Amino acid sequence: MDNNSKLLLLYLKTGGGHLAPAKAVADWIAESTQNKTVIELHDGFKGVFPLVRWIVEDGYKHSQAKGKWVFELLYALNKLKLFAHTSSWLISAFVKPTLEKKILAEKPSKIVIFHFFLIKPVLKIIRENNLTIPVLTVVTDPFTAPPIWFLEKNQQFVVFSSQLKQYLERVKKIEPARISVFPFIVNPKFETIAEIDKQLLVGERLGIDSTSKVILLLGGGDGIPRGAKLLNNFAKANIDANIVIVCGNNRALYNKAQKIKKQHNFKKLVILGYIDFVDELLSLANVVITKCGASTFSEILLKGKIPLVNSYIWEQEKGNVDFIRKNGIGIYEPNPKLAAKLANEVICNTDISSTYSDNLSKLGLCNGTPLVSQYILNY
Repeated sequence: MDNNSKLLLLYLKTGGGHLAPAKAVADWIAESTQNKTVIELHDGFKGVFPLVRWIVEDGYKHSQAKGKWVFELLYALNKLKLFAHTSSWLISAFVKPTLEKKILAEKPSKIVIFHFFLIKPVLKIIRENNLTIPVLTVVTDPFTAPPIWFLEKNQQFVVFSSQLKQYLERVKKIEPARISVFPFIVNPKFETIAEIDKQLLVGERLGIDSTSKVILLLGGGDGIPRGAKLLNNFAKANIDANIVIVCGNNRALYNKAQKIKKQHNFKKLVILGYIDFVDELLSLANVVITKCGASTFSEILLKGKIPLVNSYIWEQEKGNVDFIRKNGIGIYEPNPKLAAKLANEVICNTDISSTYSDNLSKLGLCNGTPLVSQYILNY
């Protein structure tokens, strides 16, 4: 057995931004090593007291949908070192027992962490058991990462921007040798635009009028914030475009969308729940209204599409919004009425859409999945 015989990739289900890159890496390594490397994607909360999972995972989901200020307050408090250490210690106390059994039983060749709450328990397990298992931490927030990622400075980090690397060196005083920079990890299926024939088939399957432009409302597994307000504004504006909304697991949003469609006789509105063909939908879209989570906005940009951001989490996702605005590759507009108006302007005015597309092409963005995966194998 070589030194890559068994990899343990650890994540938590707090949004899709931790699991998505972990899965992309797992798939790439499995394919490139012809399944000779055993790869396990492991939920760090598996077997943990259910109340902890409910507080962290469901608390995250509900705060995004109904009380973003709660999450933002917790984010601000965790910028205080004492509060961050306390949060990390509390979660670690619940996670460590089951995770320790897992690591000691499986004896992985390497451990890769994709969530900050798993750093403390993993490093503690390694130290207390005198293990020599190499550990890598993949910081899934590309620009403005929560400080809780960096409480343990003596670890190896994979980051997704020079901006964050410079911050870690200058402010967090982390040694440069401990920080490796790569492009963001995205599933390879988001790298290419679907062929026209395939786009037409997808559109036909969904009942999309192929003669009209497509505005996609996409916000991840829990749907897009203020989705119902956006739909109401599109309905009142009578925009000549197909409007496709992905509600994910948000049943309340799905039901509201159905009600709006019926109330306004909104024939060009397509309502979807949880789907597994987001890449195909992005190929169809002319503009994408979205929240600014790292994975979602990276997928949109890699597909060469124009993002119109209607929501982001301060301060964690602020860097993502700043990146879009600074490079002239998208729009930030939280007002649902103005967002609908701007989306219409983008699809109707070729000068506007071409400017955004040209700016995106100049950036030369690429997928970091092969590079990060190879780094993990070589580490």
